[in-house]
Amino acid sequence: MVARNAHVRAVTRLLRQFPVVAILGARQTGKTTLARQVAAAAKSEATVIDLEDPRQLSRLADPMLALEPLTGLVVLDEVQLRPDLFSALRVLADRPGTPARFLVLGSASPALLRQSAETLAGRIVFHELRGFSLPEVGTRNVAKLWLRGGFPRSYLAASGDASLTWRRAFLQTFVERDLPQLGVSTGAETMRRFWAMLAHWHGQVWNAAEFARSFGVSEMTVRRYLDTLVATYAVRRLAPWSESLAKRQVKSPKVYVADSGMLHALLDLGSMDDLTTHPKLGASFEGFAVDVVADALGARPDECHFWATHQGAELDLLVVRGRTRVGFEIKRTSAPEVTKSMRIALDDLRLDRIDVIHAGTDTYPLTDRIRAVAIARVPKDIAALPRPK
Repeated sequence: MVARNAHVRAVTRLLRQFPVVAILGARQTGKTTLARQVAAAAKSEATVIDLEDPRQLSRLADPMLALEPLTGLVVLDEVQLRPDLFSALRVLADRPGTPARFLVLGSASPALLRQSAETLAGRIVFHELRGFSLPEVGTRNVAKLWLRGGFPRSYLAASGDASLTWRRAFLQTFVERDLPQLGVSTGAETMRRFWAMLAHWHGQVWNAAEFARSFGVSEMTVRRYLDTLVATYAVRRLAPWSESLAKRQVKSPKVYVADSGMLHALLDLGSMDDLTTHPKLGASFEGFAVDVVADALGARPDECHFWATHQGAELDLLVVRGRTRVGFEIKRTSAPEVTKSMRIALDDLRLDRIDVIHAGTDTYPLTDRIRAVAIARVPKDIAALPRPK
């Protein structure tokens, strides 16, 4: 068991403020386990309804009849299977005294659950649950987390082979069952091929025309494929940052397979030896480090960007919160150096600092506003950014 106390505290705090809290994240990231931990911590009566269980689903033929008598904490698992429930939740959330609070769990983003945001505006708040983070598993396990990814069953598997087997099964189930349940009509084999192609594109700037040519479809179609995988937390899209500069800047996003373990399964990399000899080694480390840094900063997806110019200057990660701007370069080396590109980014983007995330063991200054930070030390050496007042 890996303790997820920070998430328990965060969800508990949100339940005090809102009648409906949604825990969203990819399938198998531990949302149900987290919900049970929240219920146990609250020491309150809890009712759990799993919408994938036909017996429990039948209870909700008349949602108001089933849910209105319940008190305490009510957990609705896999709520994306019944988006019609949100209209009933709106009525129940507005009752005097709030006899019940609802914790809904879903494997689709708010954009895909658009009805929830519209129906429950002002009554619902979203909490994203990703796989295990570096602080949760311990910094001594950084290599294992990078290789296996953060899905609990993958990370906790008895062996590397068992972990890879689980991830391969997950990939198959995801495209054959989970996506169709969300109403995605694209064939399973097409989505599997598209996801695999994205794995080879991991860490690069998205090029819809290139993907469209490879699949023999329109650019609009491949953009829809990408939107689907982003909305189901399978792929991360890192938005470009641009502002008024006397330079042409890249305007397309970068794309990453969201979980490093799934990336390695798509690339058929089962061991660290396989990974360290693969051409995507550097890109894999970059994607993993972006997640570790964003988690340490407490950064929302809309606060995270990358920056690049057509003249060659670039920054792997730019986090913007209020007036604070922090840049990150990611280098899989034990001895990073200051580059011309870093100096340009410092000046052009008016950064507070740049941290160079590297594969070594130490954190130390490189200049007065640039320092080297070991990947395993990120949770300790990079403090969360303050929220604007």
